[in-house]
Amino acid sequence: MSETVAPPPFPETAGPIRLRIKGTQRYINTRTGELEPGYDGASTARRVRNWMPTADGVNRLTLNGLQWQRNRSRDLVRKVPWITSGVESLVSNIVGEGIRPMSQSSDEKFRAAAQAIFADWMHEADAYGILDFFGMQSLAQRSEIEAGEVFIRFRRRLPEDGLTVPLQLQIIEAEHVPLALFRAASAGVNKIIAGIEFDALGRRVAYHMLPEHPGENLASGGGFNLKTVRVPADEVVHLFRQVRPGQVRGVPWLSPVILQTRDLLEYQDAERLRKKTAAMFAGFVTRPDPDSNPFESEESDHDDVPMVSLEPGTMQLLEPGEEVTFSSPADVGAGYEAFMATELRAIAAGLGTTYEKMTGDLRGVNFSSARVGLNEFERRATVNQRRLAFQLCARVYAAVITEAIIDGSLSMPTGFVKRPQPHLRAKWIAPGWRYINPAQEISAEKDSIRSGLASRDEVVSGHGRDAETVDNENAAAQERADRLNLAYDTDGRRMTAQGQAQQAPADEPTKTGA
Repeated sequence: MSETVAPPPFPETAGPIRLRIKGTQRYINTRTGELEPGYDGASTARRVRNWMPTADGVNRLTLNGLQWQRNRSRDLVRKVPWITSGVESLVSNIVGEGIRPMSQSSDEKFRAAAQAIFADWMHEADAYGILDFFGMQSLAQRSEIEAGEVFIRFRRRLPEDGLTVPLQLQIIEAEHVPLALFRAASAGVNKIIAGIEFDALGRRVAYHMLPEHPGENLASGGGFNLKTVRVPADEVVHLFRQVRPGQVRGVPWLSPVILQTRDLLEYQDAERLRKKTAAMFAGFVTRPDPDSNPFESEESDHDDVPMVSLEPGTMQLLEPGEEVTFSSPADVGAGYEAFMATELRAIAAGLGTTYEKMTGDLRGVNFSSARVGLNEFERRATVNQRRLAFQLCARVYAAVITEAIIDGSLSMPTGFVKRPQPHLRAKWIAPGWRYINPAQEISAEKDSIRSGLASRDEVVSGHGRDAETVDNENAAAQERADRLNLAYDTDGRRMTAQGQAQQAPADEPTKTGA
């Protein structure tokens, strides 16, 4: 039984008093006698009594109405220019020209051969033959942003198909895995949640997929096949952003701002319609005699209302006592632009991009504010790049190299059977970020390398390149310049950073050139 220590008396005008129960501090309001929570967020006062959020699990929250969210998200992307621009901005900054692999195998010969095989295969990756692997990255990322998730299926091919590696990828929209497909676990039977099959340990073992998109049944002329096909999990990549533990399906990135975007569209349409309606009335004629016609014209509509045409330079005679008042439509007001900017900033934040990238409005942006905004945006983009590399790219690379070894296109490296992972590991290099102020930023990068705060490989990777590739390119360029007897001021062997000529080695002739 808990022990309650009675508090000392307080006047009725005093605030909440403290009550200690088993060492936990609680509060009682002296005016209402109600027990108050330790945090305002747990309050049940009058102002929050209509706020009763659910305690449902993430899958119950996610799956309930998920298709409505997808439909509305895609509708906004199709029809709203800001949303279209925001999605394109995200895709171009996360994927850009493509996230590139660099083999991390310790076997130098195998590493070079694997790089060459994958570079050739990338142009044959698409099962539909429309995109290369980098283009498929962009399409998959865009589909994930719009629908919250996308599936990529490995399709193995026959040797006689003539591919570099007998493997291709098929991007499949989320609707192919039905949300309504559930099955309880029983003896020897795995459970299915929203079309995904799990074993007793909670591992994904299969995806139950419709052979056709359920929204394309009209195009197929009827006879739509609603029977799912069980596809093993090791043949499917499920690309989605998990925001809570145990989450099974993805949610569109626009979900937090779907209604806000729709409301803003309706507000903008109302303003546009008001201006169009007001603009239809050029002026109004006031006359003392309602039966008189100030604009004599033989042309009238069916209600005997005179048809008036106004042209530049027109002078119209009026009867005595008649006046013309021209329409002066009210402006939208000084607060319209500020209101729209505030709403668009909120929508951009909900989507995960910046206001400037979504709208293209760079007014009021200086170097400092641009740098701060881009730093935060780049951090968020980097998180998504790493997730894309882990969920999609790494699995694709491992599958391609494994198939190449099985097919005989690649020689099996020593120790591959016992430990294949060291030879299937790759470093994924995302596109680099453009400089805002090249002189300052390059100088800062050189200082960080010289002071040991960063390695040259790290800095080069930050620009979407591999340091080994850059070194090989520089070596080839220097060798070509030497062979052609050329000397450039960018050659550090011959010119200092201050533009002064270096002392040539004693056994090397002086080179002249451009």
